[in-house]
Amino acid sequence: MRSTGDQLELGFEVNVAERESKQTVILSDLIVRPTVISVYMRNNTGSCDKQMISLAREWDKIRSMGFDVLGLSKDSVGSHMKYQAKHSIGFSLVSDPEHQFAKAAGSLVEKKMYGKAFWGPTRSAYVLNESATLLEICEKVNPDSHGEQILELLKAI
Repeated sequence: MRSTGDQLELGFEVNVAERESKQTVILSDLIVRPTVISVYMRNNTGSCDKQMISLAREWDKIRSMGFDVLGLSKDSVGSHMKYQAKHSIGFSLVSDPEHQFAKAAGSLVEKKMYGKAFWGPTRSAYVLNESATLLEICEKVNPDSHGEQILELLKAI
């Protein structure tokens, strides 16, 4: 995993769900001010739902502190659009099926489920400045209180 002060290379394409529209962009182009990128595994799964709903609850407070928020998973942009509507998520959700962000952040790890090994991102959150330099990393996301966890992290910056 990268450390605070490291600059991430985010010059790759991703698909983005922004409320009722979708677009393909370079990830670094989405970071126009300090941004929290919260990585989760899948839409419509217990802990991931708690993580995103908690973050959505605190989104206005996070924005008032001068930060944008992006949720990022491997789900399709179509799935993200339905998920945003279902849970009233106002921030953008990024589709990253190839785990390009996890590779850039050094957080792609081997996981095991039902006896099968696969590679996936860690459940983490990253605070980046406009030049994609890591300001803070939340390595252990608490799904139930992720929004509050991010607020505390941002207060320390």
